[in-house]
Amino acid sequence: MKLWEQAPGLCEETPAIHYYKPTSSAGTGAVVILPGGGYCNRASHEGEGYATCLAAAGVHAFVVDYRVAPHRYPLPQLDARRAVRFVRAHAAEYGIDKQKVAVMGSSAGGHLAASIATCTEPISFEGLDSLDVESAVPDAQILCYPVICPPSYPFCHTGSYENLLGGHDVEKEETVNPVSHVSAATPPAFIWHTFDDSSVDVRNSLTYATALREAGVSVEMHVFPHGYHGLGLAQSDTHVHQWVNLLLNWLRLNGWLE
Repeated sequence: MKLWEQAPGLCEETPAIHYYKPTSSAGTGAVVILPGGGYCNRASHEGEGYATCLAAAGVHAFVVDYRVAPHRYPLPQLDARRAVRFVRAHAAEYGIDKQKVAVMGSSAGGHLAASIATCTEPISFEGLDSLDVESAVPDAQILCYPVICPPSYPFCHTGSYENLLGGHDVEKEETVNPVSHVSAATPPAFIWHTFDDSSVDVRNSLTYATALREAGVSVEMHVFPHGYHGLGLAQSDTHVHQWVNLLLNWLRLNGWLE
């Protein structure tokens, strides 16, 4: 399904959203999934792979084809916000509770998820149609080995920020820095990372979790000792793979599943 009848801004590809209907007893919660890929592509195992797994557990899952480079900020954020609004606007037909819409992202998709959970100021091209009356702020955030911190941090994944912004721009980097925008109103988070991730440093997750803690926001976080970046469901790693059941338990705790 198209996110827009006519997407605003540069559009060399059509932003879309794909629904994965629960294949077991469904809860009323939905998860909007933003695959990773450094803001230059979208990894299917972090999109369709997650959605199939969640649907099998009874979660309404939606995968977003958001715009990536050469598209720049604010277009990825605009597409991600639009996806949350789309799910809320169609909640009744899917049997979803409008106040149980989580956002999920891996790597750069984790940055995108965290940024729409925290950076809530209006951006260009919003308010164009009736769907925009829905809130774009998710009710929970699920972050898998996320890119978080901008280049002012020594452990930043600079490539993701450069692909998003088109180069080094301190002001824009702070605009999309989730750490700077955490508040008591930020939705609760489930975060996991591997300690020896050599691509996106675990300190991204630790820094963000600390900011959430200081703001009084609930966080469940799991750091596994070993595992390469981009593991996704981690089906080949029995130790890290347990994150899936940990997430499902967290979703049950928060009412996304019966």
